[in-house]
This record gives sequence, C-alpha cells and structure tokens, in this order.
Amino acid sequence: MPAPHAPAMIRALAIFTNLFPVWVLAASLLALVRPHWFTWFSGEAIVFGLAVIMLGMGITLSVEDFKRVLKLPKAVALGFGAQFVIMPTLGYTLAKVLQLPPPFAVGLILVSCCPGGTASNVVSYLARANVALSVLMTMCSTFGAVVLTPLLTKLLAGQIVEVDAWKLFLNTVQVVLVPVLAGLGLHHALPRVTRAILPVAPPIAVLAIVLIVASIIGQRAEEIIEHAGLLLAAVGLLHAGGFGLGYLAARLLGYGALVRRTVSIEVGMQNSGLGAVLARNNFADPLTAVPSALSSVMHSVMGSALAGLWRWRTPTDPTDRTDRTDQTA
Repeated sequence: MPAPHAPAMIRALAIFTNLFPVWVLAASLLALVRPHWFTWFSGEAIVFGLAVIMLGMGITLSVEDFKRVLKLPKAVALGFGAQFVIMPTLGYTLAKVLQLPPPFAVGLILVSCCPGGTASNVVSYLARANVALSVLMTMCSTFGAVVLTPLLTKLLAGQIVEVDAWKLFLNTVQVVLVPVLAGLGLHHALPRVTRAILPVAPPIAVLAIVLIVASIIGQRAEEIIEHAGLLLAAVGLLHAGGFGLGYLAARLLGYGALVRRTVSIEVGMQNSGLGAVLARNNFADPLTAVPSALSSVMHSVMGSALAGLWRWRTPTDPTDRTDRTDQTA
C-alpha cells in the first residue's frame, strides 16, 4: 500500500518537472557568472547524463506504443517529416545567411538535425495539445535520428568542416538507441521496478539536462558573452521558425488545432542534450557544443510561453480530432 505522503510527493515531482524552463534558464544564467558551480559536471558525466535521459524515455515506452503508431500513420508521419525537413533546412540556411563562425555554424546545423526532445511532451501537456501524439512523434523521431542525424549532419555540416558520419552514427547508437532499448526492455521485464522508477524519471531527466546545459555554458562563458547577440539570434530564429512552420505545415494539410499545436511543439523543440553530447564527442572545437546548450534554454522558454498562451485558448471546434485524415482517428 502506498505511503500516505506518496501522492503529495508525486505532485511535487510533477511540479518540479513542469518548471523545467525555469531551472534551465536560471542555471544557464548562473553558469555565465559562476562557471565553477557547474563545470565539474563534464567529460563522461555529460554522456552518462544523456544516457540517463534516454533510459528514462525508454522505460515509458511499451510495445503497445509502436502499435499505436500504425493507428495514426499520417499524423505521426507529418511530425516525423517536418522534424527532419524543416529544422535541418532552417539550421543550414541560418548558418549561411548569418555567416556564423564555423564551430557555431556546425553546432547549429547539428542541433537542427537532432530529433524532438522529451521536453516537448511536457510542453504539449501544458499547452493542452495531444500528449499521446506528441509521445509517438518523439519516439519515432528518436529512433529515426539514429540514421538521419548523422546523415543530415554529414550532408549539411560536411560542407563546412569534415564530418565523420560513421563515427557520428556509432555515437548516436551508443547514446540514443542502446539506453532507449534498455529502458524498453526494463519496462517489460521488470514492470514493478518500472512503476517505482516512473514518477522520479522525469525530474531526474530535468536535472540531467540542466547540468549538461549549464556545464557547457560555464565552460565557454567568455565566448558566449562575446558572441551573445549573434548566437541568440541564430538559435532564436531556428526555434521560432520550427514552431511557426510546424504549425503551418499541419494547418496546410487540414489538421485541427490540437494536431497543429502538437506538431508545432514537436518540431520547435529539439533534443539539445543529444546535440551537445554529439558535438562534444565528434568535433574538435568545443565551441561546436554551444548552440546546443543555448538551444535547450531557448526552446524551453519559447515553448513554455507558447504553452501558456495556448493553455488559455481551448479549441472551440467540437469536431477537432487527433487526425481527421486517418480513418482510425
């Protein structure tokens, strides 16, 4: 029988998780003025932190989730396609138009080629969008990223610096596929353990991403301050474009407001932690990881602001469904 304080603790953990933009922003600002508070979290600790995040995602998945994708193929395909078409195109275009220095350009392209992040699921919940669809889109883009992130990065960033696509692929398998599959296996092999872990997995993931982002910002605080205007413009435009074009794509294809919101959030929010780890492990210049760190702050703040706006604007169309064009919707 659960302890009497269990519900209160679960609510507290949920509140902590929902406030993730506050923690990311606060830690990032502190890292600029007190770098040593966060730079201790470095090296393999960053890789381990991302593995914990992806493991946490994996334990939330089940075989049933994969079956649900087959019931909503068009909506999920829209989110998947928009993720790997809109964002990489934006990242490459902004890097060229803004004439970013090579490490920042490569870093921006890399994070734009990453899948949607689990934070998008939280923001979809706050925005009263379709959370189940958001989870399915994140799941599919995460698995797709194992091949598409190295491939797209090689195609686009390879025009600026040499990109070892095979090394990038192996690294993506290690930090994405292995922990997610391990979590999926844990979900089915040890259901009791999974149920015990589930309430604490999201706040642990929030803590891990906060430490990863703040550590990278702290390590490169001087360079970030020096190039703050250019970096913030590039990262801000990347995510603003993702949110806007994701919404527009769903609207043009005839989806209702709930799907529009869900696709917008899924496209606009990247797995910036993955971008940071891949940048750190695969590129010699440490500045390549900076756009991913700033991306985490930017999309968290922008996504939360959008969620706040949408939370108070409930769709009035009573026929609005998950996917009007899917027969099974």
